[in-house]
Amino acid sequence: MLLRTKLHGRTYEFPDIRILMGKANEEKSGDRLAGVAAETTAERVAARFVLAEVPLWVLRETPAAPYDQDEVTRVIHDALNARVYSEIKDWTVGQLREWLLADATTSEMIRRVANGLTAEMVSAVTKLMSNLDLMLGASKLRVAAHCNNTIGLPGRLSSRNQPNHPTDSPEGIRAEIYEGLAYGSGDSVIGINPADDAYSSVARLLDMTYDVIQTWTIPTQNCILSHVTTQMKCMESGSPVGLVFQSIAGSQQGNDSFGISVGMLDEAYALARKHCFPTGPNYMYFETGQGAELSAGAHHGWDQLTMEARCYGLAKRYQPFQVNTVVGFIGPEYLYDARQIQRAGLEDHFMGKLTGLPMGVDACYTNHARADQNAIENLAVMLTAAGCNYFMGVPMGDDSMLSYQCTSYHDAPALRQLFKLRPAPEFECWMEELGLMKNGVLTEKAGDPSFFLSR
Repeated sequence: MLLRTKLHGRTYEFPDIRILMGKANEEKSGDRLAGVAAETTAERVAARFVLAEVPLWVLRETPAAPYDQDEVTRVIHDALNARVYSEIKDWTVGQLREWLLADATTSEMIRRVANGLTAEMVSAVTKLMSNLDLMLGASKLRVAAHCNNTIGLPGRLSSRNQPNHPTDSPEGIRAEIYEGLAYGSGDSVIGINPADDAYSSVARLLDMTYDVIQTWTIPTQNCILSHVTTQMKCMESGSPVGLVFQSIAGSQQGNDSFGISVGMLDEAYALARKHCFPTGPNYMYFETGQGAELSAGAHHGWDQLTMEARCYGLAKRYQPFQVNTVVGFIGPEYLYDARQIQRAGLEDHFMGKLTGLPMGVDACYTNHARADQNAIENLAVMLTAAGCNYFMGVPMGDDSMLSYQCTSYHDAPALRQLFKLRPAPEFECWMEELGLMKNGVLTEKAGDPSFFLSR
């Protein structure tokens, strides 16, 4: 296929789909590090002109990693709905974009067509969209899920209570949990990134968080974000596990670097359905982030946006309760500044929703990135308008264990007030019973964690 166009008197020709996809991507420091980025703005625009005319069947036949060599590719392609694909395979990427954004295109129509898309198609159409396009497209797609409560419903915005502690102190973590609960953070999950991945430490934190949930009859779930094998051991030993977590990559080689495989995730999923204490049926929690494959040397020469889209194709296999792109966490080597972080957050949210996932976003940045708290709050506002399922809730927006900057316990209530949204319905009822919320608004009792010391 000839991948060529003429722009302002200059001819641009791209040798193959892989190079075209990289050149068409919005500017990212990670793509430049990988040597796949456009050299100029004009070259990027030319690549998009060419990509807009590429039929979808070409992208199916050009996966980022060969089918016979990569199990992530096999998962994505084996799950493709052949009937839907046959109806849309001759569409161009540009036609898919126009169809997705058309006023007459409903969420039901998009959900059906999405079953005939591969990750490379999802990535390609994302490259042709502006930030506002990504927000509009994602806003059409509400993806709800249920574990011990329900997230992703219209009119709702949830928050992960993230009480990380540099020494995994149960007392310190419990205090952070109470502060978050007092602000209405925790309807997504009470999720701890442990400093110690050992079984004994993870089991202790599972017991402690479960005790908080049971003592206060909280309609939520817990999760200790250790390696999935540690959580599997906890489930087999009878520890109270709410959600099963794992970071994933968009290639088999990338997942090798995480010490996981599709077979291992299949086994964890089976254990979750058997042993997790919530009612379900959604028990899995995945985290991703643009640049993970490049940092592991596992990107196969492709751009980081396409590799991220492949993560979502893999996650879909497990019907997760939530998926979270930790958008600015890997660092400026991959997303250099606030503009790139904001763009990536909107891209990831849209791609996840288009794939059919209940997406949240960790709107965050590391201290050596060219970003600040205002930039992250701007991203959170844009994502809320786009229908994001949940954000992180971190004390003061400063994670004392992971050493990065994030959204705070205060931010979800502010966003709910700004957009007239409420917590997950079960969680809202619980807050009203305790007197922490009334008619969707926090009461005078809210924000004071000493409230939870009465038992």
